[in-house]
Amino acid sequence: MFTDLPEAQLRDYRSAQVDPADFDEFWAATLEQSRAFDLAVSVKPVYTGLVTVDVFDVTFAGYDGQPVRAWLRVPAGTTEPLATVVQYVGYGGGRGEPTENLFWASAGYAHLHMDTRGQGSSWSIGATPDPDGSGPQGPGFMTRGIESRETYYYRRVITDAVRAVEAARSLPIVDAERVAVLGGSQGGGLALAVAGLVPDLAGVVAYVPFLCDFPRAATITDADPYREIGRFLAVHRGSEEAVHATLAYFDGVNFAKRAVAPASISVALMDSTCPPSTVFGAYNNYAGAKAITVWPYNGHEGGGPQDDVVALAVLRELFDRALTGDAVA
Repeated sequence: MFTDLPEAQLRDYRSAQVDPADFDEFWAATLEQSRAFDLAVSVKPVYTGLVTVDVFDVTFAGYDGQPVRAWLRVPAGTTEPLATVVQYVGYGGGRGEPTENLFWASAGYAHLHMDTRGQGSSWSIGATPDPDGSGPQGPGFMTRGIESRETYYYRRVITDAVRAVEAARSLPIVDAERVAVLGGSQGGGLALAVAGLVPDLAGVVAYVPFLCDFPRAATITDADPYREIGRFLAVHRGSEEAVHATLAYFDGVNFAKRAVAPASISVALMDSTCPPSTVFGAYNNYAGAKAITVWPYNGHEGGGPQDDVVALAVLRELFDRALTGDAVA
C-alpha cells in the first residue's frame, strides 16, 4: 500500500527541518580535526581467483585518525587513472566479501566500497570497529551518542565517508576529477551528506536514501531504523528537544541545501522504512542539478537492479562530461 502523500503532493512537499546557525562551522571544524591526521592509505592486493576484476584491501584514516576499511575493485590489469565510484553501505551491513559487488568494476570503473564502522553483522560482513564510546542507547546505531552533536555516531560515519573520497583521490588508479559517490538507504543518506560537504564531485547517486527529514521520519513510520529514535524518546522523556537539535546537524535535508554536484535519487512510494516524503524532503531542497526516479509499487527495495541500470547510464554521462569539461544542464 502507499505509505505517504500522493506523488503530486510529494513533489511540492517541504521539510520542516531547519539549519542550525553553526551547521557549516560545525562540519568544517569536524573535518579539520580529522584532516589533522595523515590519510595513511594502505592498499594490499587480495587473491580472489577472479580473472576480470582485481581486488585490493584498503585501509585509511577516518574520523579522528581511526582506521576504516574498504575494498577497491578495478578492471583486471588496469594501470591508467579511472573514473571512480565511492560506495557506502546500507544500515547494518559491512563491505562484505571481496568477491561481492563487482558491478562497477565490471562497468570499467574503479570502485571503492567503504566499510561502515561498528556495523556489518546484520546482512553483510564488516571489518571496522567504532572505538568511541557513548551514553545510553537503544538497540541499533541511530541513538548512539544522540544527545550531543559531538558524540553522535553519524558524526564519525559521515566524516569517514568524506575521508573515503579523499583516500580514493590519493590513489594513482583514480582520476581525481571524476569521482562520484553512491549508496542505497543508509548509503544513500551518506552520499547526500558527502555531496553537501565535498563540492567538486562528478556525481551523486542515492537510492531510497535514509537519514533524511528527521522531524517527519521519527513520527511517520513504525519501521526501523527510524523507530529507534521513537523508542529512545519514549524512555528518555524530556530529551526530544536535545535529540532533534542533534539530528539537525546530520539531516540529508540540510546537506542537500549545500550540494551542487549533479544528483540522481530514487524513491519508492510503498516504502515504510524510508517514507517517500522524507526522500522528497531532501530532493526538493537539493541545490544542484537533479533527477528523481519514482518506483510507485515498490517498498524499500526501490528499483533493485533497475536502480543500478539508471545509475550506470547517469554516471557514464557525467563521467564523460567531466572528461570533456562540458557543463551539466
